Amino acid sequence: MTNIDLIKRHADALPGNAPLNCVLCPRLVDFRNQNIEKFPDFFNGPVPAFGASNAELLIVGLAPGLKGANRTGRPFTGDYAGDLLYPTLIKFGFAKGTYGSSIDDGLTLDRAIITNAVRCVPPQNKTIGEEERNCRPYLIEQIEKLPTIRLILALGLVAHNAVLSTYGEKKSAFKFGHNKTHELSNGLMLIDSYHCSRYNTNTGRLTTEMFEAVFETIVAKLK
Repeated sequence: MTNIDLIKRHADALPGNAPLNCVLCPRLVDFRNQNIEKFPDFFNGPVPAFGASNAELLIVGLAPGLKGANRTGRPFTGDYAGDLLYPTLIKFGFAKGTYGSSIDDGLTLDRAIITNAVRCVPPQNKTIGEEERNCRPYLIEQIEKLPTIRLILALGLVAHNAVLSTYGEKKSAFKFGHNKTHELSNGLMLIDSYHCSRYNTNTGRLTTEMFEAVFETIVAKLK
C-alpha cells in the first residue's frame, strides 16, 4: 500500500475530514499550489484526522507543519512536535507500536484521535480567523459523529479557542492555561497544554515533564 493509499484510508475511516481538494481558503490553496511545485513529493493537502473511531480523547492542534504533516499526510508526523507527542501517547496507553516519523510506521492509536483546527498548512505557520472559521464545520462534524469522546486536549491557544467556538462558549469564561481543565456546558472536559513545538521546548516553556503531567491529568479524568 502506498503512502497516498494510507492517507486516503485515514480520510475515509473517520468523519469530519476536509475534502482532499478543498478550496475554501484562497490563501491556503495558493500556498498549497506553491508547495506542490516546490515539494512535489509532499502530501500538500488538507491533512485527515488520525486515530480510533472509539476515541475518548480528542487532541486538537493548530495546523499541519510544512515539512511535518503537510509532507507526510498524518497529523504531527515528521516534525519535532510528533517526536514528543507520539512517545507520550505510547507511554500513557493511547498508542501502540513505535513512532517512526512516517505514515507507514505501523503506529496505531487507542481511544484517541488527533486532528487540527485548520487542516491545511498556512504560510509562516500562522492561521487567520477566516481560515479557522472555514475549517470549524469539519471539527464540529468530527466531534458530533464520535460520541465516545469525553475529553478534548487543546495544544495551544488557537486550538483552545477553536474548541470554545465550536461549542459557542465565551472565551472570557475559559482562560487558557497549561494543564488547566475546563468543564464545558455540554459536559465535555477541555484540557489545555502548551503546544509541543520545538520552539516551546527549546525555550523551556514546555518540558517533557510538563507535557507528561497533562497526560497524567487526562488519565485520571478518564478513569
